[in-house]
Amino acid sequence: MRIDLHTHSTASDGTDTPAELVRGAAAAGLDVVALTDHDTTRGHAEAIDALPEGLTLVTGAELSCRLNGVGMHMLAYLFDPEDPALLAERELVRDDRVPRAHAMIAKLRELGVPVTWEQVAGIAGDGSVGRPHIASALVELGVVDSVSDAFTPQWLADGGRAYVEKHETDPFEAIRLVKAAGGVTVFAHPAAVKRGRTVPESAIADLAAAGLDGIEVDHMDHDPATRARLRGLADELGLLATGSSDYHGSRKTCVLGEHTTDPEVYGEIIRRATGAFPVPGTGGRRSA
Repeated sequence: MRIDLHTHSTASDGTDTPAELVRGAAAAGLDVVALTDHDTTRGHAEAIDALPEGLTLVTGAELSCRLNGVGMHMLAYLFDPEDPALLAERELVRDDRVPRAHAMIAKLRELGVPVTWEQVAGIAGDGSVGRPHIASALVELGVVDSVSDAFTPQWLADGGRAYVEKHETDPFEAIRLVKAAGGVTVFAHPAAVKRGRTVPESAIADLAAAGLDGIEVDHMDHDPATRARLRGLADELGLLATGSSDYHGSRKTCVLGEHTTDPEVYGEIIRRATGAFPVPGTGGRRSA
């Protein structure tokens, strides 16, 4: 059983539509895929409608959080998408994306980069605009060779020359909100140092005490030694250890199913969730 619990579509900063993503997941031989767009569930309905037979969809989102000035992402699975408190917080984060993007574009222009809002908005399409869309614009302009090369102190990394902060949720509050909405929380790529500063691993114990369910261990941004260390930390703290691709379509080099989650861990995620059920088969819904 092959399970990928972290992917993105055009509902946020991926390049595949939700329908294309689930069809691609089936073609890649996955049995389960989670759609976890940034701070939105807008792609879920399309993904469900296009869900191929034999593939199960886990509904979720990747929540933008910040702890002591350091950005981090929280994967939330199988929560009630209509829960009013969690919905209101996601909307706060999403609504801040547009003015933030305008401010980052202004900084880039001050640095001599001829990027425009129209270019970035065209790349984002109907998705929630974010740094990857601005990074793609820098690639188009020949400023950097790849999206990853834009996430450096020279450009868009946290604290970088063109970086602008946005509203982000306190992770302890994110855990509380997701739990109240019947969901399960997993700290995404906690040691992805190439992206910039990371939350110290000592803080993961505090998050675990607050109800964090797991940490994403097997990820493209974690080398083998880091994965081994994080797996040991998960065991020590009683946390679930997940694995996933963090697929973004052509925007990143990772492929669907590049890393996967153990079926027993997936089963425990389902057992803990009360806000929603995984959706099996050809577009049929199961009510929570």
